[in-house]
Amino acid sequence: MDGKDATSRPLRGRFAPSPTGDLHLGNARTALLAWLSVRARGGAFVLRMEDLDKPRERPGAAERILRSLRWLGLDWDEGPDVGGPFGPYVQSERAALYDEAVRRLLDAGLAFECWCSRKEVTAAASAPHLGEEGPRYPGTCRVPDPLRAAERRAQGRMPAIRFRVPPGPVAFEDGICGPQRIDVSEQVGDFVVRRADGVAAYQLAVVLDDAAMQITEVLRGDDLLSSTPRQILLYEALGLPVPRFCHVPLVVGPDGERLAKRHGASTLFELMERGEDPRAVCGALAELSGLARPGERLTPRDLVPRWDPERILRTPARLQPRWLAQSA
Repeated sequence: MDGKDATSRPLRGRFAPSPTGDLHLGNARTALLAWLSVRARGGAFVLRMEDLDKPRERPGAAERILRSLRWLGLDWDEGPDVGGPFGPYVQSERAALYDEAVRRLLDAGLAFECWCSRKEVTAAASAPHLGEEGPRYPGTCRVPDPLRAAERRAQGRMPAIRFRVPPGPVAFEDGICGPQRIDVSEQVGDFVVRRADGVAAYQLAVVLDDAAMQITEVLRGDDLLSSTPRQILLYEALGLPVPRFCHVPLVVGPDGERLAKRHGASTLFELMERGEDPRAVCGALAELSGLARPGERLTPRDLVPRWDPERILRTPARLQPRWLAQSA
């Protein structure tokens, strides 16, 4: 899925953090790798703030993210602080784009109203597949039930909108993980593209934003690998070019588990505030990726000549105790 659509256009990559807190070193490493992949080949780099999850947003987090990334040595050609031709670069300001796409999907019969609560989906699913979004959707509302819809509306409820997933696997070539073949209909079922509160779901928003910003390469953590086939289905349903996907293994704590607050890992902003050398931090992130030797102090620009996706470690990167807050 990353053939002509991705390679026939000017290279454009991006990093899209959520302002739900400061960047931990795993996020910072992803940002560095996404930046290197683009800069090493003379492409444009975009920064987008994905702030649709308003209840989890932290005051000031967006500004701290930008400051800490610049401190690390990264730059971007377009973003919320520098503008650009495809703005706004903040998701919450792009709602009209998402609503128009939902209307197109509904009008084409590619999406439908769903009145089920999460509890009802769980109760209705037989042998539920438990993924990151819960059990597989059993298709309860695929066939419209006007009476049920009228009853729910009378109760003041609004429907979510689900994408009608076609049967069969989605195949694509990942730039890091290699060939992938995932059956969304079997694993997830029809998935939400707009929540019942009217807010666009991540899967739809990221597709529309990347397409509108002409992103040709998406390099991100492999925790989002399972989202990729859903996004490819949306690209195709909306007639949009599919970017090239590259998923890198996550950074894990000293115990081998996914990096989390319990590990006490310092955030990029904390390292900046306590006066760490950004070259030491960048060197450590490069070491975690297979691009540097232990103890090297490097800027992102120093790493551009070293960029080679074949060198990227294919296993989770274990964070050194030195970068845990309690050891500082």
